[in-house]
Amino acid sequence: MKGERLKGLGTALITPFKADGSVDYEALARLLDTQLTGFVDYIVVLGTTGEAATMTEKEREEVRTFIRKYVNGRLPLVLGVGGNNTAAVCETLQTIDLTGYAAILSVCPYYNKPNQEGLYQHFCAVAQASPVPVILYNVPGRTGVNLLPETVMRIYNAHPDKIVGIKEASGNVEQIKHLIDLKLSTVNCQLSIISGDDGIACEVMEAGGAGLISVASNAFPEDFWHIVHDKDEALQAKYAETVRLLFAEGNPVGIKAVLAQKSIIQNYLRLPLVPASKALQEEIKKELA
Repeated sequence: MKGERLKGLGTALITPFKADGSVDYEALARLLDTQLTGFVDYIVVLGTTGEAATMTEKEREEVRTFIRKYVNGRLPLVLGVGGNNTAAVCETLQTIDLTGYAAILSVCPYYNKPNQEGLYQHFCAVAQASPVPVILYNVPGRTGVNLLPETVMRIYNAHPDKIVGIKEASGNVEQIKHLIDLKLSTVNCQLSIISGDDGIACEVMEAGGAGLISVASNAFPEDFWHIVHDKDEALQAKYAETVRLLFAEGNPVGIKAVLAQKSIIQNYLRLPLVPASKALQEEIKKELA
């Protein structure tokens, strides 16, 4: 999987649960059906939106196997594999079955707050350990650290055949544009720079980005396909309030409320996350209407 294939719309897939906390595979199949209609270019499995952090390794194995078999090659799959213990992440990459997964998405180490040198060495170790290509994931609001553009390019230049993209969710358009400029000044650079924020997809793509890994496309794949592929700024603006509501009480709280109102899943999350407040659910209902 080369970087040039990581373009268009990727859905950061949620994981549906039942009232007893178990994975709801019937709902997961319904959700996957909505993603397999031609409007999604790839699916990201067991990332932050998928609540992977509160799942056991056995559950993660079962979910990634179920999705691989259900999708059956109809879309590329990317698997979330990250953490703040570099040795443990590398061991996981060497031991789990990545059959059917085109790449991994690996988040910056959280809580430890490494400096740029620590981030560089961490991702170099991940690149060396991973049997499949790697997409970096920068999300300072969750991790407490910001992977700077110069460090991204340093990691890429050290492992150009393994580092194929970055999901940039800093929300800092100027930082993302600087990273794109650094990419464009690097000969034959195949790094895909992907927006990790639904609300700025058009801005990132206008600057030379490769698309969007979206939370909203769990519920609105067709419209977000048009936002991404047509660079439809008017449609993006139409969804601005919806996107705000999706993240008002954290992710995937909002998108699960939407999917429940659309009767695709039941509205259950795993602690420490809880379902959207009644007030937020009512706001979402009005916005959908």
